[in-house]
Amino acid sequence: MEISTALLQPVIVLGLWSVVMMVVTIASRVSYMSNLDIAPEEAKHTSDISSKLPSNVRQIGDNYNHLHEQPTVFYAVAIAIALSGHGEDLQVQLAWAYVILRIIHSLIQSIYNNVMHRFSVFFISGILVGAMAIIEILNWIENE
Repeated sequence: MEISTALLQPVIVLGLWSVVMMVVTIASRVSYMSNLDIAPEEAKHTSDISSKLPSNVRQIGDNYNHLHEQPTVFYAVAIAIALSGHGEDLQVQLAWAYVILRIIHSLIQSIYNNVMHRFSVFFISGILVGAMAIIEILNWIENE
């Protein structure tokens, strides 16, 4: 059984995107906090300063948190499929589509935060992960 490295590429890209959003989150919060003279000790918990931060700064941080929710299911499913050696073209295409949609989700939430646009992208991306899992289960059944 051969590991599908092609399926691991979108996993790495989404991981890198999460790091990008971490940097954007830190930069936006630190910049705003320094402009308001909010000391780092006042921010032991996000909730301690959340009400002091404008919506556009909070929504960037919210998106960073969202990258640690649904994408964790994607990581698990994609890595399991890659390890099983079933990372065929369709699975790779679904994985890349998922990553692209999650990046779009981040951009929507960080730039203009239209909830319906965000929800649509979130929902479709969730369907893609579900499809990847179903295809893998069908592969198991077929190979038994």
